[in-house]
Amino acid sequence: MAQRPNLLSHFQNLVVESQNRAMAQDKYKFVFTANEAASEGVTEPIRLPKLIRKAMSLARGPISKYKIGAVGRASSGRVYLGVNVEFPGLPLHHSIHPEQFLVTNLALNSEKGLRQLAVAISNDCIEFGVPCGNCRQFLLETSNEVDIKILLKSKHEAEGSFGKLKLLLPYRFSPDDVLPKGSPLLLEKRDNCLILSRSAGEICSSDCSHLKCKALAAANNSFSPYTDSPSGVALRDEDGILYRGWYIESVAYSPSLGPVQAALVDFVARSRGKGFDKIVEAVLVEKNNARVSQEATAKMILDTIAAPNCDFKVFHCDVDFQKSILVNSDR
Repeated sequence: MAQRPNLLSHFQNLVVESQNRAMAQDKYKFVFTANEAASEGVTEPIRLPKLIRKAMSLARGPISKYKIGAVGRASSGRVYLGVNVEFPGLPLHHSIHPEQFLVTNLALNSEKGLRQLAVAISNDCIEFGVPCGNCRQFLLETSNEVDIKILLKSKHEAEGSFGKLKLLLPYRFSPDDVLPKGSPLLLEKRDNCLILSRSAGEICSSDCSHLKCKALAAANNSFSPYTDSPSGVALRDEDGILYRGWYIESVAYSPSLGPVQAALVDFVARSRGKGFDKIVEAVLVEKNNARVSQEATAKMILDTIAAPNCDFKVFHCDVDFQKSILVNSDR
């Protein structure tokens, strides 16, 4: 009988440890199911600001010292966080905006659309406004841009209201002005039908642990309809965890997001707070003779932020024309 209090105490300690682990995991959480979001107070789209402080706490703004957050609801009902990411030692135009982060994470998680978006424009998380011009243009690339609603809320309003993205860019330059009708847009399923060049060696599958295979799979998801220069990057950290991302182009060019930045979105979202210096290996896969090469920029970024001994390799790929014919005939 004398042992019972000790057993009870041991059980209580286990419960507390389990709760602490869960809290530590939640601290770095970027994706919420509808039920998880509801438990945070996001029971309807107008409540998206309930998660904005959590988003801002995850931002990485060592240069500007600004922590900017965005919260978006995908067509699946899941809720995503977006944050600004800046890289010490690099110009700010290499930074990732919160809206770019959020949309890229939607793509990485195979979401089909963004429904509502809330972007904090004040440090006190009271005011919510329109994305910057760069991000409005970036959002235009998504397959359902006409349906995206942006939360507008001043500090004098209790809840605010939603306005349509298309009203924020009334005379916009959009993919419709350039691409053939019916072309797949960002967040729509795509296969660039790329295969590694013979000099790159054999390819396994996207399910294996080889970085070049992961990078090739990423390149096949790349959205590059304006320059036809798809590319993908795969990263490995010191714990052996893999991350990947792909080049996302904008019809206005400058809002485009490079494949390294896209892979770093995956890293920030899943590495649970690790520093970029924990990245020890990287592979870039891009097309032979591409009009836009990512190699020099990718190397510059990784040389600046990754581990000093980070192993960076580049492989080239070509289009499998037979597969391309089959894929295009199914559209």
